[in-house]
Amino acid sequence: MKKAFTDDVFAVVDLETTGTQRNQGDHIIQFGCAIIKKRKVVKTYSFLINPHREIPPAVENLTHISNEDVTDAHDFRYYAPKIRKILENTIFVAHNVNFDLPFLNYELVSAGLEPFTGKAIDTVELAQIAFPTFPSYKLRDLTSRLKIKHLNPHRADSDALVTAKLLLKVIKKLENLPQATLNTLTSLSKGLLRDTDYIFYEIGQVARQTKRPLDKDLIQVKHLILKRQNIAVRNNEAVTKGSFPQSDDEKKELFKKHLRFRRGQVSLINRLHDFVYSDSDDSLVVEAPNGSGKTFSYLMAYAYELYSGRKLVVATPTKVLQEQILKQEVPQLLRITHLDLDAQIVKSSSHYLDLDGFYNSLYQTDNPIQQTLILQMGILIWLTETETGDLDELQLTNYQAPLFTSIEHPGDARIGTAFADYDFWNLARSRQEQADILITNHAYLANHYMDSIWGQNPFLVVDEAHRFVENVASSRNDSLQFESFWGMCSHLRNLLFYADDSAKVRFGNKLEFKLILDKLEDHTTDLIHAINNVQNALYDNRRFATSREEKRQNAISLGFQGKDLFRDIPQFRHLLNQMQDNIELVRQETNQILFLLYHQQKNLLTSDDVLIKDLQDEVDHLDYYSEQNYLLLDQLSEPKKLDHKGFVLEISNKDDPLSTNLTWLMLDPEEEVQQLYHYFNKKLFISATLAEQDNFSYTIKNLYLDPKKTLTYRAKPSFKVEKHLKVYALSDINAPENPNSPEYEEFVSNLLTKIKNYDHILVLFTNLDVIRDVFSRLSEDTDTLKDYEILAQGLTGSNEKIAKRFGIAEKAILLGANSFWEGIDFKHNGVDLAIVTRLPFESPDQPEVKLRTESLKKKIGADKIFDADTLPRAILRFRQGCGRLIRNERDHGTFVVLDQRVWNKSYGEQFLAGLPVSAKKVSQQQLLNILRNSKQNE
Repeated sequence: MKKAFTDDVFAVVDLETTGTQRNQGDHIIQFGCAIIKKRKVVKTYSFLINPHREIPPAVENLTHISNEDVTDAHDFRYYAPKIRKILENTIFVAHNVNFDLPFLNYELVSAGLEPFTGKAIDTVELAQIAFPTFPSYKLRDLTSRLKIKHLNPHRADSDALVTAKLLLKVIKKLENLPQATLNTLTSLSKGLLRDTDYIFYEIGQVARQTKRPLDKDLIQVKHLILKRQNIAVRNNEAVTKGSFPQSDDEKKELFKKHLRFRRGQVSLINRLHDFVYSDSDDSLVVEAPNGSGKTFSYLMAYAYELYSGRKLVVATPTKVLQEQILKQEVPQLLRITHLDLDAQIVKSSSHYLDLDGFYNSLYQTDNPIQQTLILQMGILIWLTETETGDLDELQLTNYQAPLFTSIEHPGDARIGTAFADYDFWNLARSRQEQADILITNHAYLANHYMDSIWGQNPFLVVDEAHRFVENVASSRNDSLQFESFWGMCSHLRNLLFYADDSAKVRFGNKLEFKLILDKLEDHTTDLIHAINNVQNALYDNRRFATSREEKRQNAISLGFQGKDLFRDIPQFRHLLNQMQDNIELVRQETNQILFLLYHQQKNLLTSDDVLIKDLQDEVDHLDYYSEQNYLLLDQLSEPKKLDHKGFVLEISNKDDPLSTNLTWLMLDPEEEVQQLYHYFNKKLFISATLAEQDNFSYTIKNLYLDPKKTLTYRAKPSFKVEKHLKVYALSDINAPENPNSPEYEEFVSNLLTKIKNYDHILVLFTNLDVIRDVFSRLSEDTDTLKDYEILAQGLTGSNEKIAKRFGIAEKAILLGANSFWEGIDFKHNGVDLAIVTRLPFESPDQPEVKLRTESLKKKIGADKIFDADTLPRAILRFRQGCGRLIRNERDHGTFVVLDQRVWNKSYGEQFLAGLPVSAKKVSQQQLLNILRNSKQNE
């Protein structure tokens, strides 16, 4: 049978240019084109073009096309007729067609020729749809993922050729989709860029000419094609339970061909096994250095006891670690032990796709924005592949797209709906009920520890335990963003009264609408005033703040003890109740308007459908702010509760009371943590950094454990760390020491430009302003760092996006603070070089730190805070920063400390003593030599 596109000719084009502003003198410096005929690349073209202007250094570094390369080349006018002829009767294709085609047409018209007006297709959108679970859609990343050879990235000839091969792979993927999926994709594709919908139309047309049976592992529900979900009911009676291998010989026999027998790891397994099988119900705190095999060790220690009907609950801080345990560690455990155990990840329902909500979103009449359309189309393809419906598989870094409010699962049981039997959340719960090992995150466990899903008397392992209490506390933190709230109310008023197509304009002459709208107009005004009254009352108490942090652009953060901010609790309760009453009135009356609109839908215009959807969204927002207000009222219901909370006023303009927002923080989560512990047995707390030179007292106190009932153990590394890790600490009177000075920023920036032989460099700061300035300096140096992707916290995207790019990039420098010391995992790549610009003491100006300090003063006294809390926190974070380098015995890395306080302050030796290898004292010049000449993996 004839395939799609056999009669089409595609001209896959890529341009290199002096810049992106064609109207301001930028020109093409290279034209690359690959011609596809009969679905094969048959010819390629490449022209270097003289732009008659300087090629900027950044462009030269990116493309490796120099001014010398184009000096003797012809200009665009010379090549224009030939290019126009190449494109004749072709379909134009580019990776970001809305850049390449307008730029090329501008040059063609400038040369006196007709612009190209044929079909034009974008491979960025096609790739996003065809490969919805890919982490990146940059051409270089796509070619790597799809194993397309890409010899010269950012050269037009090479980019055009690989884009052509990408197009052919997309076509092949789409052709294999089920007919019903293709039909829906074709219907949706009309909203794609230019003529990209032609790809779906043609493939769909050809596919309809032959009947293809649906694959056995797929099922059709309405118009959606889903991968079949099978939940096998396990017969525990028929399971071979096995017994723990007590001797070294037994372990060696099990490990054979799977795992190297390492004395340090075996000792750890034995110690954990003894703990699990002992009669006492003590807790165990274990420091297990990176590379000690801690995850496999605790899984094996608990595994043989899970046949008693008890589950093992493993709590970790990050999604990456959860996935690693599920997809790597548990399968390895089962291969080695031959045990019949099942593991599942437990997370909130919002992580799962709601099939009913998604199906309904496909048939909404309003035109979706581009981002929503591409997501919908990608999800249609993903549904033929996913076994879980877990939205995390899409590897997005932002779940704020409007689509997610309607497709995230709300967590109800879903009985009687079209997709009830295939509901991902219900299926996930069923799997979790049958599982022996449940893997979740710290925050979810903190909020759901009473859930029946954990079973009776479950075991608990808290991995990365140094972050557990902090994550429990954070899960209880919340806020009321008053600015956003009254902004939302203003938007609602616009929808109801003031827009050209508002409810009042469209329906205000109808009596039933008019009666409600008249009341609503007053009540929405009253609600805004009620919000502002709360803001003014909070703002008036700013002088009682215990801390003040100045921020950029006239913003400030003020920290308060609860009793200082809410000095007159009855007054605040009155204001908040007043606000709540107004929320209820506005919500009820907006719902009445919606009810009237629903009953007139047959007579409504398309624009009225948009109004209904917008009003529904505003009601959802009102529900959210109502819930937040109740949470705040709850803080004030018992004055004793205020002792355990800190409050922060975030004022975006310190001269404007109406820019006041409120966050509340849990300062002492001891009660919540103790309640959680009550539900679990044989609690293991494990991490690479829990002790200070064999002393676990800080960790035991921080975890709210009873020292008399808490056992401790410090595992040994299973390899010689000194062969994998080098530590250098600067000591030079000529080097700048003040990390907040311009000289220091210049010093750090200059140091980074000298680095050679390291691919992934993590530079750790304690101040976001310093990151901003160093990033600015590095951005100006486009020559020496041309091979590196420069990523900076707060500047180049969200923390998740930065971590994702760092993991994908071949070479990258990441400037980070806060969570980058320890809390964010890089999925694919490790860190070769970590540079500490300053010891990670928390800033005392931060309201959260000041509030915690004030709380501690009452417990232990002001004079003990530094030694009891400030210093141990900093040392553990410092050790975590070093721990980013060596995750296993295959890793090698260099740890550099620029803060000279490690040598000249009394506490400095405690930082260095906490590192797994000794630090070498180096001068500025010695350090430069090391970073210039050091060979990785030496």
